[in-house]
Amino acid sequence: MNFTNAEYLESLYEQWQENPAAVPPEWARRFENLERGDGEAASGTDLSELPSIRGREARRAIGGQESAEVAYKQSRVNALIWAYRDVGYIYADLNPLKRYSTPELDYMYYTMESSFESLRLKDFGLSEADLDLEVETGRYFEPKRAKLRDLLEMLQETYCSHLGCEILHIQNKSMRRWLIEKLESPHAQRRWSAEQKIRLQKDLIKAEEFERFVQSNFIGQKRFSLEGSEALIPGLHYLIYSAAQHHLQEIVLGMSHRGRLNVFTNALRKRGAETFAMFIENYQPHTYGGSGDVKYHLGHSFDWTNPQGDRIHISLVANPSHLESVDPVVEGKCRGIQRRRGDFNRKKVLPVLIHGDASFSGQGVVAETFNLSQLKGYRTGGTVHIIINNQIGFTTASRDARSTFFATDIAKTMPVPIFHVNGDDPEAVIRAVDLAVRYRQKFGYDAVVDIFCYRMRGHNEADEPAFTHPLMYSMINEHERVAAQYGRKVHEEGVYPYEEQEAFLKKYRGVLQEELDLAKSGWQPTLRDAYEHGEWEQLDSRYSPEPVDTRVPRERLTHIADTINTIPDDFSAHPKLKRLVQQRAKQFSENTIDWAFAESLAFGSLLLEGNPIRLSGEDSARGTFSQRHARWWDTSTPTPTSYVPLRHLSSDQGSFSVYDSPLSEFAVLGFDYGYSLAHPHILVLWEAQFGDFVNGAQVVIDNFIASGEVKWFRASGLVMLLPHGYEGQGPEHSSAHLERFLQLCAEQNMIVANCTTPAQYFHILRKQLHQNFRKPLVLMTPKSLLRHKRAVSSLEELAEGGFKPIIDDEEQHRNAETLLLCSGKVYYDLVERREEQDDRNTAIVRLEQLYPFHAEELAELVGRYRRVRTIKWVQEESQNRGAWSFVEPRLRTTLGLDEVEYLGRAATASPATGSHNQHLEELEQILSQALPAAAPKTANA
Repeated sequence: MNFTNAEYLESLYEQWQENPAAVPPEWARRFENLERGDGEAASGTDLSELPSIRGREARRAIGGQESAEVAYKQSRVNALIWAYRDVGYIYADLNPLKRYSTPELDYMYYTMESSFESLRLKDFGLSEADLDLEVETGRYFEPKRAKLRDLLEMLQETYCSHLGCEILHIQNKSMRRWLIEKLESPHAQRRWSAEQKIRLQKDLIKAEEFERFVQSNFIGQKRFSLEGSEALIPGLHYLIYSAAQHHLQEIVLGMSHRGRLNVFTNALRKRGAETFAMFIENYQPHTYGGSGDVKYHLGHSFDWTNPQGDRIHISLVANPSHLESVDPVVEGKCRGIQRRRGDFNRKKVLPVLIHGDASFSGQGVVAETFNLSQLKGYRTGGTVHIIINNQIGFTTASRDARSTFFATDIAKTMPVPIFHVNGDDPEAVIRAVDLAVRYRQKFGYDAVVDIFCYRMRGHNEADEPAFTHPLMYSMINEHERVAAQYGRKVHEEGVYPYEEQEAFLKKYRGVLQEELDLAKSGWQPTLRDAYEHGEWEQLDSRYSPEPVDTRVPRERLTHIADTINTIPDDFSAHPKLKRLVQQRAKQFSENTIDWAFAESLAFGSLLLEGNPIRLSGEDSARGTFSQRHARWWDTSTPTPTSYVPLRHLSSDQGSFSVYDSPLSEFAVLGFDYGYSLAHPHILVLWEAQFGDFVNGAQVVIDNFIASGEVKWFRASGLVMLLPHGYEGQGPEHSSAHLERFLQLCAEQNMIVANCTTPAQYFHILRKQLHQNFRKPLVLMTPKSLLRHKRAVSSLEELAEGGFKPIIDDEEQHRNAETLLLCSGKVYYDLVERREEQDDRNTAIVRLEQLYPFHAEELAELVGRYRRVRTIKWVQEESQNRGAWSFVEPRLRTTLGLDEVEYLGRAATASPATGSHNQHLEELEQILSQALPAAAPKTANA
């Protein structure tokens, strides 16, 4: 190609000077030729005319001291420097087990070193004869000029020692240069004082001794030990101790079970008696009002005050065995705490996630969580990820666990530095943690610390790892532990003599024994502390069926309606949006409020009471069915400009946030659940695009939302909006899996409702914040009912009414002989059929709240129907879905019936048919059975 654009070539040349690998190979060769003195490096293009090259040629002519050969050698040295920056981590001394030769390890390192760019001198046009050549060392190394052999030592020490850094996948120049400076500049290097080294060795001694003590006192019990990766403890300790230096006020941790008990005791200051009491099991969880959980799943929090008086709050979020499922929960909780602290720059509250290598590369929620990290509604200012890289899964080898070479490769989709570090070098571990935190605080992006270590025992203490990895575990059994290695180092340096280390070990062992004795004496662990702090102190932990006053003065509703139905004069709204706003104003004047309008009025009423609201989900700002329009977009501005009517109600209203989420259920629902843990007085809502897709987040539902309170004594007021209803749209656009939620219901753990009127929806949303307890609220929300002519409510129902768990058919009390019980949209189908047939003998009662089940209220209501002979349950879902399996035994018990007749679709493997005609035929069959046509009257009759 004949390039004549000098500005482009100048830029290309500057890129090549900074990083020869950054330009296409053919241009790299031409620039190399140029460095040798050939200005005509590109056919038809005189590169010597470029400004930077003219300047260099002038300097050569004036100074007369830089030959073309020296310049060429320097260019090769520059390429070598960039190669170290690029692939030095591949050749770094990262693996504690590398010194042990096995065929598997030998093959692994041979493959690695033959598959990546070489760092051999000959591959850069250099040789050993050049080792004494004086060269420029780059912008950050010191001295600025040195012999090549000395530069190689600096490069090896920086990029190929116990710390290997992946940074060149980061395209942002300021980020990349900052990292290079922190790695290469001697002024940026951390020097560890004698006091720090002693602290570090004490942490290693405690980490190792804790595991040994538990192993000897609780033989055979699972604890998922930290043995082999003890360097995590000084790494976490450093993170906590240095928090104030980074202007942090709070750290939110998430981790799976590996090493969790050690972290409790040695990093998070949880008393040993607390943990040992759970080994002994001298307590009963049900006395605290829940089931409890195994000790290595529990959470913990504490305040740490440094010598300068800075107080840091540290919390570890409870986690189930689904290892990475806690990741988005931590992010959401952190975001909620940032809001509570007013940390909108996201520099005061830090999320830290501790992973295993197998789960980090294997579980998709990790990638989902990374994707949230820079999104407006979900960013937390960056997360520090620490990987306990045991180089093994349960029994699965790394080669069978991932397609990438490193477990961390998934992180390279983002401008995230990855600091690989040898777990046998605790100083390198601390430096990696320090770099990660500094990068996060500087740029607001994630950073990864990958601690290469090993797992001393099997997946748990009763497991035998040598069945599947005999060579690896023969190496591990021969390997010297990190506390011994570092202890020898600090002893030889004269920093921490052996006798002082031994004295500390004995002292710590005595502390552990005292804590064990205390646990054996009947110590009760602290489990139920959620309601003892902050905003939660005002709330009760128990569900109450008592009615809640959710009325709103008519004048306030009028003000809300006027505000949200007014388009600003300087705003160009879409023509269809204008019609929608006009329709809503007409609804209000005609006293017929539809579903979406009632929702806006409910939101507005809560906001005017000072309650913040957060709504998030796929397409939630507009609404999947174009019903909400919480955010309006200007059609005339050159840049996207939006207007949110609910933010303009008053100067002292609560904040309203609505976010369109990425196309993910797992991570986003987990995030919003975590957010709700931090904020009991914010209405936090997550909306599914269609309720059918909620099963993409089943792990969050099962392990956090449904059971989190009874396991971990942490409550949530999260609201889930799940569009549900059979309308002939096929198997994946019909069912929000109501039956699954009802199957999870027990111990008053959550509220499940299937409302049928806008007023009911209005009041249950308000009730969620006005009641004196917090439980997750699962709402089946409508699709076709959003625009159904009957699905409207009056302003009086909003202003004066309240939520009704059961809606009676009062007009039918005297005449009804058949009672149809139902829930949700099918009610309107039944009412229309009853009117068509002029049936005056059938009553239709709606169960609006399915759980907790209001048995007494239902029994009393049914008792009013004196003439009823038959009671039937009607649903549009198939028999193995919907509410039938849940309500059937309760109806029999509550109403004293031997049998309740079922009317609905037959049990099916698929939620719904894909044929619209078949859907209509099935619905007709249900309605015909529920409301059979009366037999024609004879002439005699």
